[in-house]
Amino acid sequence: MIRYKNSFTFFILLTLSIHVFPQHYQTPSLERRNTDVQLMVKGKPFLILGGELSNSATSDEEKMKGIWGKLKEMNLNTVLAPVYWELIEPVEGKFDFTLVDAMINQAREKDLHLVLLWFGTWKNSMSCYIPQWIKEDYKRFPRTLDANGKPSEIVSPFSQNTLKADIKAFSELMKHIKSVDEIEQTVIMVQVENEMGQLPDARDYSTMANKAFQADVPKELMDYLFQNKKNLLPSIENLWATNGYKRKGNWESVFGKSLATDELFMAWNYALYADKVAEAGKSVYPLPMYVNCALNRPNYQPGQYPSGGPLPHLMNIWQAAAPHIDMLSPDIYHGDFRDWLAMYDQLNNPIFVPEIRMEPDNAAQVFYVIGRHKSLGFCPFSIESANEPEATAISKSYKVLDDLKDLILSYRNKTDGIYLNRQNQSDTLTMGNYEIVFSHVYTLPWNDGAKAEKWTPAGCLIIQTGPSEFWIGGTSVTCTFKNIRDSSFTTGILSTDVAIKQGSDWKYVRINGDQTHQGRHIRIGSDEWQIQRIRLYNYK
Repeated sequence: MIRYKNSFTFFILLTLSIHVFPQHYQTPSLERRNTDVQLMVKGKPFLILGGELSNSATSDEEKMKGIWGKLKEMNLNTVLAPVYWELIEPVEGKFDFTLVDAMINQAREKDLHLVLLWFGTWKNSMSCYIPQWIKEDYKRFPRTLDANGKPSEIVSPFSQNTLKADIKAFSELMKHIKSVDEIEQTVIMVQVENEMGQLPDARDYSTMANKAFQADVPKELMDYLFQNKKNLLPSIENLWATNGYKRKGNWESVFGKSLATDELFMAWNYALYADKVAEAGKSVYPLPMYVNCALNRPNYQPGQYPSGGPLPHLMNIWQAAAPHIDMLSPDIYHGDFRDWLAMYDQLNNPIFVPEIRMEPDNAAQVFYVIGRHKSLGFCPFSIESANEPEATAISKSYKVLDDLKDLILSYRNKTDGIYLNRQNQSDTLTMGNYEIVFSHVYTLPWNDGAKAEKWTPAGCLIIQTGPSEFWIGGTSVTCTFKNIRDSSFTTGILSTDVAIKQGSDWKYVRINGDQTHQGRHIRIGSDEWQIQRIRLYNYK
């Protein structure tokens, strides 16, 4: 044991150690608590209020400088930003992280976090961001072939040379991030590749692919199918069942001859590739990692959409092949976003929305995504291009969510979300002893907004913080409460306060009069963003 001559010497050494050795924080991670998953940053739960930059936004250092201020003003706390393989490794084996450093430093100056998007072997299915030395050496780095033997601008996932090169580049990127950011933790998560999938056919017909297709289905997949037979999606089980639940055979023997089988085959091999890249990156710096998905359209066949990507009907295959991928995430540009979320919110897959079409409805959708599906975050695409109405609306919603984030993260299992429009004017929830009916404010008989062709976006997040206490934050909604535990009671509003966050404290403004229609309902007005604390009582 070291002994010091006096306490003053010890104090000086202790003071120096505090300044010389920075505080150590655990690496950003995903923490599972029963069925709930939370993103942890510096040891605390973190909610991503984000946006994704357009594809070329970070390709120029000067161009980047004009982005961050606007995003901070929009109340974002996280930005999803691309890293391009062709720019960090322009010459094989020689790496240049100038743009990555500029991105991290500029985001850090505005107190913004980053999720980095690895535009590696694939971007929107195509291999358009691979370095020139890979593009030109198509013999060493072969392309996929269609059924007629014609190559495409897609590097084959069966190419071990490409996989090794991708792993090398990605590992160097993760090593660099760790070296410059492990303490500050500006970078909190990483996307592996971008919207993988095969075009224009359902599968690759290259020599390597054909050989793998004729070989036995990998034992690892067959073992997974048998061990998880009760949890297989109908899209997977039906193919397998139709062919007698075979335990061995090539892909067509086990699953039958069809485009669906071709897609399963590609999904397994794309997932294997992504998993090996993620595994190598995590061995250097184990940040959470996910893959994103270009979603299929109704009545489109595999190959007409990117076949084999992490689509909802292929989740079993991806989870079996890619244990180092933490979640499968949808890029939502068509259909009902609620339907897509429901399909991804299964098989213990954490929900994260890395891309969604930027539109005014985002300001209402975000409450539903985070409240209903406990999403780790929400990120409209091309966020730096938001026009004034879009930027203003999402900034107000993000302010509400930022103020509520501690309650949201503390009461995750007692939180829900609502999204309303002209087609879906009301929704009903059950929370604790109460049935809660939410309606769009335009349904109120005196509101002339109902005559509008398009209704203003409406949504809210509701948190139950006590047996008869609720917090609601959102826009353009009304709600009523009914006691369903004992129908002999009528539920009344004991008090309603507008809650205003001031630093770490709350200021409450009582509104028990006209704003609640004399106690008939809770209301947040049209194009108004507000947080209310509601306390109920029951009488008869």
